[in-house]
Amino acid sequence: MKLETTYENNNYPIIVEHDAIEYLDSFTKDYDKVFFIIDANVYHQFSEKIDTLTKKHHAQKIIIPAGEQTKTFAQYNQTMESLLSHQLTRQTCIIALGGGATGDFAGFIAATLLRGVGFIQVPTTILAHDSSVGGKVGINSKHGKNLIGAFYRPKAVIYDLNFLETLPYNEVLSGYAEVYKHALLNGKEATQNIEAHFSSDKQLKSLDQLDYYLFKGIETKLHIVVEDEKEKGMRKFLNLGHTFGHAVEYEHKIPHGHAVMIGILYQFIVANQMLHTEYDIQHFINYLQCLNYPLEIIPKLNFEDTYQFMLLDKKNNSEGIQMVLLQDWGSPIVLHVDKTRHLKAFNQLQSYFTYLINMNNTEV
Repeated sequence: MKLETTYENNNYPIIVEHDAIEYLDSFTKDYDKVFFIIDANVYHQFSEKIDTLTKKHHAQKIIIPAGEQTKTFAQYNQTMESLLSHQLTRQTCIIALGGGATGDFAGFIAATLLRGVGFIQVPTTILAHDSSVGGKVGINSKHGKNLIGAFYRPKAVIYDLNFLETLPYNEVLSGYAEVYKHALLNGKEATQNIEAHFSSDKQLKSLDQLDYYLFKGIETKLHIVVEDEKEKGMRKFLNLGHTFGHAVEYEHKIPHGHAVMIGILYQFIVANQMLHTEYDIQHFINYLQCLNYPLEIIPKLNFEDTYQFMLLDKKNNSEGIQMVLLQDWGSPIVLHVDKTRHLKAFNQLQSYFTYLINMNNTEV
């Protein structure tokens, strides 16, 4: 399966299939130096395959820490200095091999190295089906997630589905959040279809027909980012669940997708209160429990701490915190939400889980 961006220029292909890595040759042949920046966990899992790949492309490899811990100034400086020691030219290509954090980090390296060198995304997780498309790259600050970055298009996104077969379920859960988000943006029917197909943790673990839903997710995102690459309008819709989710993720260091799912739940509550929608909050909680999302973090959240992190969200403006809310299935809207409304929604979120904890204790 193949998609391609439709900008006025500098378009890139997105190849989604098993053994897609075989296409890499056609994108690296014109570069004089090639560097793989590789997630340490991915290298540990696929070291033999990756060593063969780097040898085939006469490339060098740089192993970086897995996950968000790599997106720091210290790691950026270390990697930059290592690369610059090789007397590079702009005919250099950086290949990101790993999850979303690896792609963000390697992309920011490529965007700022010699003011821009070649960049190819080779995502290895479900989560990265979202982050590898659209050209957002960057690192984190002590003040918040992804606050330092750029828009920088890759030359290609090569999504080899073989890498997904060894993912631990925790990674599957994290990635599924973005797949589910895309279904929500596509409407009620798409949401019901994906919920019916992945109705339990057993079905989600099987990854049955996941390639179809990944392709639909990428297609959804691609339509949006081509229309609004720099996030001036409709691209903001892709942040559904992320305002509250990023705050929880950054404060408590939980996986991105787990936090986004909590953020999606939170926006349903806010939407019901502000827009007078009638989303069934309990249905969504039940669904997350069926998939075995670890929701025990919710009662541990502190409103003031979480609110302070939301204030640092890069989508905000002078009027305050902006949130993406579903005013109807498949119809997102961006609204400002004041502190009073946030507190009310936060308390309702907590009340659901206080009730569940009390029920569980009673049953014991």
